[in-house]
Amino acid sequence: MLYQLLFGLRTKASWLGFLNVVRYIPFRVIAATITAMVIAFFLGPWFIRTLQKNKFGQVVRNDGPESHLQKRGTPTMGGSLILLAMITSTVLWADPNNAFVWAVVTITVLFGCVGFADDYAKFKQNASGGLSARARLLLEFGISGGVFGYLFAGRAGLPADWLAVRHKLALPFAAFSKHHINLPPWLYVVFAVLAVVAIANAVNFTDGLDGLAIGPVMINAGTYLVFAYITGLAIAGSVLAKYLHVSPAIAAELSRPTAVFRLSEYLDLPPLMSTGELSIFCGAMIGAGVGFLWFNTYPAQLFMGDVGSLSLGGGIGTLAVLTKNELLSILLGGIFVVEMVSVIVQVSVFKITKGRKRVFLMAPIHHHFEKKGWPEPRVIVRFWVVQIILALVALSSLKLR
Repeated sequence: MLYQLLFGLRTKASWLGFLNVVRYIPFRVIAATITAMVIAFFLGPWFIRTLQKNKFGQVVRNDGPESHLQKRGTPTMGGSLILLAMITSTVLWADPNNAFVWAVVTITVLFGCVGFADDYAKFKQNASGGLSARARLLLEFGISGGVFGYLFAGRAGLPADWLAVRHKLALPFAAFSKHHINLPPWLYVVFAVLAVVAIANAVNFTDGLDGLAIGPVMINAGTYLVFAYITGLAIAGSVLAKYLHVSPAIAAELSRPTAVFRLSEYLDLPPLMSTGELSIFCGAMIGAGVGFLWFNTYPAQLFMGDVGSLSLGGGIGTLAVLTKNELLSILLGGIFVVEMVSVIVQVSVFKITKGRKRVFLMAPIHHHFEKKGWPEPRVIVRFWVVQIILALVALSSLKLR
């Protein structure tokens, strides 16, 4: 809304010409980040007081680490604050005509609603169970299936560049134009849905320590911000001719009205100009995450709950699909993947051996390290360090193709 309002005002008076800056994505990324951060900072204390007043406290497992018992009663459902700050900022600063923005916002909000219902059920039952796993998964599959069914099978309102490549699966560290896999529309929908649901639940498993989940979420969002911006970046040839020291012949060629330099073509990324606006959403996610972390850092005053972990995970998963980084997300989201795999392995071995054997002292794996005697802050910071390394390796794929 602000984007259209401010950009439209630039022609109303000569002194309003400076508003032309809002057309540039980097400016709006910064604005969205700051807006979301300020909303989270200022609403945080009121949010905590409201949750305490209504006794929306954390329900702690009795079989967990003893140090977690003191967390019982800490206000939860703080993901609602993240969601409010992130979506408000995105709606204010992103282009409302961009279909990708609405796709990621839709999945993020609806996954957040599923998480809210799960948190509320835990509160009413005064237990850590919440909604049944089957009900949660059915809702998640239904939401993502509807959105991706439209994106991969529909045509109305979708950008031409997306229609040209939407069924091509990108391979990590490989040139997109030469090495990609063509999938049937129905199979790509199934693949995309599985990817988003898996990432959302992996983030949910990771959310077990103060600040553990929000750190990797912000790092993932920052990495997708880079991918989205670079993929959507185009520079007019006349601008390059003005600032580059080239021969007159090359300058004349660059100055043609149709001459455009696309960074995605140079790096051989999926040619998706429309993804640039997704960087606004990424910036809003980072800003909301920083604001939330102020209250979630150890010892936490506020937990995000499932409303936060499922919405953030759904948003990250959708970013992976829309930027054509579904397979790379396994590397980038390595922390989330390991957390989810640890749960799957623990449960599978426990059932196969009929309760006689466990692989980990406790799952998800961050509790395993706690049981081994690692202080909670050590687990959190080391997981963050690993996530930063994974993000740097993922970013290196921009050039290593």
